[in-house]
Amino acid sequence: MKSFDAIVIGGGQAGPFLAARMVEKGMKVALIERKFLGGTCVNAGCMPTKTLVASARAAHVARSGAVYGVNIPGEIAIDMKVVRSRAEAVTMNARNGLIGWFAGMDGMTVIYGHARFEDPKTVSVNGETLTAPRIFLNVGARPVIPDLPGINDIDYLTSTSIIHLDTLPRHLAVIGGSYIGLEFAQMYRRFGAEVSVIEHGPKLASREDEDISDAIADVLRSEGIDIHTGVSDIAFARSSDGITVATDSARIDASHVLIATGRKPNTDDLGLDAAGVITDKHGYITVDDKLATNVEGIWALGDCNGHGAFTHTSYNDFEIAAANLLDGDDRNLSSRIPAYALYIDPPLGRVGMTEKQARASGRKIMISTRPMSRVGRANERGETKGFMKVIADAETKKILGAAILGIEGDEVIHGIIDAMNAGTTYPALQWSVPIHPTVSELIPTLLGDLKPV
Repeated sequence: MKSFDAIVIGGGQAGPFLAARMVEKGMKVALIERKFLGGTCVNAGCMPTKTLVASARAAHVARSGAVYGVNIPGEIAIDMKVVRSRAEAVTMNARNGLIGWFAGMDGMTVIYGHARFEDPKTVSVNGETLTAPRIFLNVGARPVIPDLPGINDIDYLTSTSIIHLDTLPRHLAVIGGSYIGLEFAQMYRRFGAEVSVIEHGPKLASREDEDISDAIADVLRSEGIDIHTGVSDIAFARSSDGITVATDSARIDASHVLIATGRKPNTDDLGLDAAGVITDKHGYITVDDKLATNVEGIWALGDCNGHGAFTHTSYNDFEIAAANLLDGDDRNLSSRIPAYALYIDPPLGRVGMTEKQARASGRKIMISTRPMSRVGRANERGETKGFMKVIADAETKKILGAAILGIEGDEVIHGIIDAMNAGTTYPALQWSVPIHPTVSELIPTLLGDLKPV
């Protein structure tokens, strides 16, 4: 049996950085990863997909050149092999950077293999037994494959496998109208494929307010994406030239099918029962406000704890754990203000409550909206789709939430994220003097238009 001061299971965006901090403190740490360092973000999520999004946008801009007085003769051709190799290079650079970083750390032992608990202080991997007083789980999540008629008879894609495509689908059917599915839908439409999105719910991006969901649908439809919502029945069958997707309202002749119906935590094969670690009905590991599980000495970080499924929330889990365990601080999960983005183009930046959530809270609220067509930067760039929306507490004057669907919305939202984290009231933020001409300069104007509802 090999003894360590700490064992980290999973090489995503929380565990490895915590392992590095513990090594800096002179601890002996084992980092166990079953496949690739970097987790979903580096290998199958943010980095490769946003690289693909950038290629798709380049194609879209090239096709739109004439609007800006830039004439490009001939048809815009997409070389999917180059597109794929560029995304792969970004992933490999990041992954190899992590490998090199950890290789240079005294006290860090990286082990590739599948770890399972033997008891609360012991795990086995590759036939070896390791023990430590502290064990951190950062095992991530994977795509959910729904039990739909005919699904096992077809070769379907997931968000993990689609990034390796080096040919262009004739017609891509996306099953699921949430964030991952919508990014791939627009991306492949811009590459030149026909695209259909099939969503069970009544709206796309169902987490959002209806006005945001409707605006997202308008953006995608304007680019020629076929959207089907409120679909109750879906079945698949092989056809002579691809896959038939049959719903209660349509029949789609697809060449490829992407299943984008959510993700589930990688907790079902860790031997959590042997350690006594509790999970919820969906398999997420239950944690307290400090990210500790019900078993002393075991913590769960990142996607597997159900408190955010983003790289930035996973990294913040690392920050919380490191601050509390290594720096003598007192940080809590509950103090985190939720924020995220949807990387269609234009992107959606979101923070805090939706209007629906704010109304349900019983607060007296104020709301302001402003179309991107009234933003100078958007007009100058010829990208006026979308709108801004902010929600505030009428009594405390605190900002409760905001959504910016529009050009640079994923960056502009940070001004509001920072204000909310600092506890700044909207009247104080309203007096800031932003730079012209930017999208952010409209935030004080947006706040000045807040009205009770």
